[in-house]
Amino acid sequence: MKRSKDLIEKRRRFVRGYINKNQEKQMKLIVAELSERLFLSERTIYNIMNQ
Repeated sequence: MKRSKDLIEKRRRFVRGYINKNQEKQMKLIVAELSERLFLSERTIYNIMNQ
């Protein structure tokens, strides 16, 4: 299933913003929260962070 580039970019901005707001937390906890909130796998979230 292809996703629109707008949706992908919006998701990236949200993930990066969430990480910046919650820097005091451990990365593993942030990723778990994002996974629950966005219904994405942890691997997908790590891939977004590494881009």
